[in-house]
Amino acid sequence: MLIFRLVFGLLLLGGILCFAMYIATGHPTWKRNGIIIIKWTVLAALGFFAVLVLERLALML
Repeated sequence: MLIFRLVFGLLLLGGILCFAMYIATGHPTWKRNGIIIIKWTVLAALGFFAVLVLERLALML
């Protein structure tokens, strides 16, 4: 559980920093990297919630 939170937090921080660099420099590479990192953040969040649902299902059975 802690690993998922750590990965999610680091990905979110990385995405925010990429978008901040895009705003500061205006270079489109930072924007593209930020979008890619946010996509991975969404996937990590979906994985986190999937683990929570599976834990609840295991308790119900």
